[in-house]
Amino acid sequence: MDIYKDLNNSKHKEFEKLLSGQLSKSKNVTEGKIIEGKISKITEKFVLLFVDGLKSEPIVDINELKSIGLEKKISLGEKIQVYLEKIEDKNGNVVVSAQKAQKIKGWDVLVKAYENQEPIIGKITSKCKGGVIVEHLDSGSLLFCPGSQISDKPIKDISHLMNEPQKFALIKLDKIRGNACVSRKQIINEHKKADKAIIVNKYKVGDIIKNAVVKGYSSFGCFFDVNSELDVLVHLQEISYTRVNHPEEIFNVGDKHNLLVIGVDKEKLQVSCSIKQLSPDPFEHISNYELNKKYKVKVVKLMDYGAFCELEPGLSSLLHASEISWNKKNPSAKKYFKVGDEIDCIITEIDKEKRRVSISYRLTKENPYDALLNKHPINSEVKGEISSMNDYAIYVKLNDFEIESFLHCNDLSYTNNGEEELKKFKKGDKIAVKLLEVKKDQQKVRVGLKQLQEDPFDWFKNKKVKDVLTVQIISSNNKGLLVKPEGCKLEFLIKKSQIAINIADARPSRFVGGERIDVAISELDFSKRKVTLSIKLLEELQNKEAVTKFSSPLSGKNLPFSSLSEKLGKKNNKIKKE
Repeated sequence: MDIYKDLNNSKHKEFEKLLSGQLSKSKNVTEGKIIEGKISKITEKFVLLFVDGLKSEPIVDINELKSIGLEKKISLGEKIQVYLEKIEDKNGNVVVSAQKAQKIKGWDVLVKAYENQEPIIGKITSKCKGGVIVEHLDSGSLLFCPGSQISDKPIKDISHLMNEPQKFALIKLDKIRGNACVSRKQIINEHKKADKAIIVNKYKVGDIIKNAVVKGYSSFGCFFDVNSELDVLVHLQEISYTRVNHPEEIFNVGDKHNLLVIGVDKEKLQVSCSIKQLSPDPFEHISNYELNKKYKVKVVKLMDYGAFCELEPGLSSLLHASEISWNKKNPSAKKYFKVGDEIDCIITEIDKEKRRVSISYRLTKENPYDALLNKHPINSEVKGEISSMNDYAIYVKLNDFEIESFLHCNDLSYTNNGEEELKKFKKGDKIAVKLLEVKKDQQKVRVGLKQLQEDPFDWFKNKKVKDVLTVQIISSNNKGLLVKPEGCKLEFLIKKSQIAINIADARPSRFVGGERIDVAISELDFSKRKVTLSIKLLEELQNKEAVTKFSSPLSGKNLPFSSLSEKLGKKNNKIKKE
């Protein structure tokens, strides 16, 4: 107890000196930093490290050292760097990690490479969702490479790239999560960029590139492959002197063309070319061509909406589908022509401002509608064959003409129902029809079948309104009476209101069918082919006739009011005189 009472004691001073030295050393060793330790002891599973300043020796698992490639350093006296996690845990032990120390050192290398934009050396070790895992060879850190960054072209099989040391570019670092993203594609593109710069420097404005191959096209131009080393663009406006809506109108993939270099951009590593500037402007001598005159043209491109034809090299024109045939609306040009055909066409329009020439193929042929009218005037008989049918009409292809005429079901018969009559015909039947109407501008022809038959309505040609007819009642219903005039093939309905003058007698049930009665014509319209029959009108006419024939001129004189009109007349005359 005396040692603690006497602070000037030599033993106390010696203890104070040892304690102060030990505390000063431990202050230099802090948690969360990498420290270096010397192997002091090796067991079957662990190695013990001596670290100056720690009260106990840290223990490191031998398997951990082997997993990070430090198995060669497992020997007495070797120095190993470890990450100090805790100076003392709940059991009083020092907690360290050699693996974490290596990862932190590797991260520092990655951060430095990222800041300096330097590539790193790594190897692809395995595949994962969305890409591959890359091991950094210097630090052993595992990095992620997206599938889109493996190569500049889609690759289905990457087995030849596995475990091969190669360069990668660091494109993203997350210091908080400790994640890194790399790209092999960027390294490839940088090499290609350097090679492309050498290639672009070989070209200058005015050079002619021969046999460039059409590689593809877009809405703004066409891409050509030059000697399998460079892709160049020919803008839409540099393709032809004539108007071009899309490059596919002019080119096919694989075609070869000569190009004129009109621009070289060494910063963007782009070469611009032109095709039309290799030849003189054909519109400079467009005056050599005349409107409505026939010229020989060459088919150079077939499209769904027409064909592109050359009047001369460099001067092309669109032969629209509507100008190919007289009797077919917008036919396919591929069914009429093939590339390389030379055909006759007539120039229909020359627009110098829009640099456009319009041509027509059908104008070189006789209009079949004119030919039809010349051979078969309106109301003449024409023979044909049924080409198609629908629910309400028949289409008849006329003999000797590539024309389909329209035959409505109402023009099949005068007496029978049109839709029922339509069922009697089938495709392929040969029939004779009457030409009713030809509309050349609309390319329409209307024909009729019933018009070749005798019109039963002609039975009324000698009839007029108020004429009396004898009819036979066919049937009756709530609407009226269905009757048929004797000697006529047509049937008519007498409405209930036209059966009798007396409302009580206007009952269709009075008739059972088969009776012969007289009726009068109340309406007759030949233009509308309309006839109205009435029993009521006949009664009115008969009553009027009876009154006229059998009544006396003195009838009604003895009535009280018979002289009223004479007295009123005399009174009015007297007033006027006064």
